[in-house]
Amino acid sequence: MHFRDRREERTGFQESGPYKASYDLQTDFVMVYGIDQSMPQRVKDWRDKGYVVHLMTGVSWGEYQSYLNGQFDGQLHWDEGQRNQENQDISHGKDVPYMVPSISFSKFLTERIKIAVDEGVEAIHLEEPEFWVEGGYSEAFKREWQIYYKEPWLPPHQSEEAQYRASKLKAYLYTRTLDRLCSELKEYALSKYHRFLRFYVPTHSLINYTQWQIISPESKLIDLPAIDGYIAQIWTGTSRTPNVYEGVRKERTFETAFLEYGMMQELVSGTDRRMWFLHDPIEDNPRHTWTDYQENYFKTVVASLLHPDISHFEVSPWPRRIFEGKRPSEDAVELKGIPAPYATTLLTVMHTLGDMDQEDIQIAGKSEKIGILVADSMMYQRKRIDASDRASSRYDGTGEISIANYQDQELLDFSHFYGMALPLLKRGLWVRPVQLDNVRRFSNYLDQYRLLMISYEFLKPEYPDIHNVLAQWVKEGGILIYVGDDSDPYHQVKAWWNTGHRKHRSPRGHLFESLGLSSDTEQGVYKIDQGVLGFLNLSPDKCAKSKANSDVLREFMNDCIEKYNKDIILEEKNHFLIQRGPYTIAAVLDESINAEPLELKGMYVDLFDPELKVNEQVTLHPNENTLLYDLNYRPSDTDIKLIAASSRVEKIEQTKDGLQMIAKGPEKLNAVARLSIPKEPNEVKCVIEDTEQTINWEWDQRSKTIFLQYIHNSGKETTISLNWKG
Repeated sequence: MHFRDRREERTGFQESGPYKASYDLQTDFVMVYGIDQSMPQRVKDWRDKGYVVHLMTGVSWGEYQSYLNGQFDGQLHWDEGQRNQENQDISHGKDVPYMVPSISFSKFLTERIKIAVDEGVEAIHLEEPEFWVEGGYSEAFKREWQIYYKEPWLPPHQSEEAQYRASKLKAYLYTRTLDRLCSELKEYALSKYHRFLRFYVPTHSLINYTQWQIISPESKLIDLPAIDGYIAQIWTGTSRTPNVYEGVRKERTFETAFLEYGMMQELVSGTDRRMWFLHDPIEDNPRHTWTDYQENYFKTVVASLLHPDISHFEVSPWPRRIFEGKRPSEDAVELKGIPAPYATTLLTVMHTLGDMDQEDIQIAGKSEKIGILVADSMMYQRKRIDASDRASSRYDGTGEISIANYQDQELLDFSHFYGMALPLLKRGLWVRPVQLDNVRRFSNYLDQYRLLMISYEFLKPEYPDIHNVLAQWVKEGGILIYVGDDSDPYHQVKAWWNTGHRKHRSPRGHLFESLGLSSDTEQGVYKIDQGVLGFLNLSPDKCAKSKANSDVLREFMNDCIEKYNKDIILEEKNHFLIQRGPYTIAAVLDESINAEPLELKGMYVDLFDPELKVNEQVTLHPNENTLLYDLNYRPSDTDIKLIAASSRVEKIEQTKDGLQMIAKGPEKLNAVARLSIPKEPNEVKCVIEDTEQTINWEWDQRSKTIFLQYIHNSGKETTISLNWKG
């Protein structure tokens, strides 16, 4: 029994430190972070340990002082840092400004990254192309405005028009930079080394960037042929950002992560590009307890696994800070290292993620997908224009935001989006963010949906032909529900729907016109050929603020379905449950239709349990989730099967008297494994480099599985032998 090749690159992590046995996670690949004098040695050391080696570096911030101070081309470039309305630097640290991505900056990055190409890395990750909404005031940005718009710069806080145009320019600048970088370096690698170099962009979700008031290329990256894929940078730090549901503002980590991962799935939907889903066992904010980190980590893992189209994972950023760092204890009196049971469970989950490419996917209950249309333009209208000319509040997940006033809090809540998504998601409905911009890219993009919701109160369609596609989709049998009251001040920006012969108050008017209706159409449900348009004349943020309005939204959607398309059945429940091969993934929602527990009966191994216990019944209560191995799933054609392990199991082979297993993992961490074998052994041995080590084991007669507990040592091979003869 042999196991996957590292070249499948199913699991990986990023690390800026040198190789160290204490965080040798034994994934398929490692992303060596940062380009400095130590980079060549770090690449070599990780490669020598058997890893496929990639490189990751920041594309909007980093240790770029040689460029800023003129060593690169003899010119100072401090005027290319992002600056806010008060002419202050927007920085990631001391002397580390977020950059305005000029042509000369892209040249600098290209030359800098060539060093990594020369070292033979197989792929390069250009992370977090970010331009803050509060930026747009530096001299470099003013120059770019003049080049792009062919007119003098306008302060972004001056009007909705100026803010919207500044944001579009910010997205364009990072799109241009990534296109230049990736194209030139791919040509460099092919011409000099006859080697195909891959490029990936680790990026937050469109939902998170919009909520945190950051501009990024997002779906525009789909148009760049030199980009090979992405990492979905979603973790507790993004997903714990509070939102409002039925008038209550609080953290909803599972629900937010579910939507974020769904959003990132859209960046590769219909393409051959790769997506890795990221999890982080802790997060950037160091003030939470280990228990808090663990609970929220489980929520993000489960949320990601409910999207079975993705089966590649970045299992951790910065494992050094996880396995060597310290965080508050429960009594908050002192900082402590990671609890041993959590460390063991982390390793088990990380290796389990490498086995998620399962063909057999079973979703419990009705799984009709409800698409909520979103667009890159959500990021372009994330500043309120008022008489005070205040700078935007800034939130980056590392601490508490200082809210200037009620309107700032309203903006951060992003209730226009969550007001449509949470009333459905909280009823166990399969809500999916759907990228509106993609309807122009892929002719069949909407084919998998029969029910879509849209509002232009927090986004704008950038091209009128989008409505042609939506109208045709409706006419062919789709149900489109429009939620909005035309109250958004950004409807007034100078755009295609209100210029020339088009004089619509909002883009909704053109959408309705494309469907054969007047822009003055009153709220109601309208038959359009074989499909339906439902118009709910209500701003979607109001659906977040009260249960009454959440109920209005749900009831209106049901009216649209019941009146015109009764074969669509939405099954409301308080949980999600899915089977990916032998793996059962489940989450029970709080604030749902009831507080009843979900009970699963059978024979399961709990993969969130450091002892990998076998359970004949698993009970989940609201706000709980699980990842299980179903021992009753499809009996194997072999008597020996690895169920789970907190090691990378390189090989299991049957011997004359039993079996032998080769395992690797970080040193000094408690390792566990559970195997299905024919019968109880009478001897179990653990050997590292000819030295016998302590191993504990326990036989479970009900499941005919054995539980092993042992210690890794310095990343060396651990040989475990089971003997059941003699």
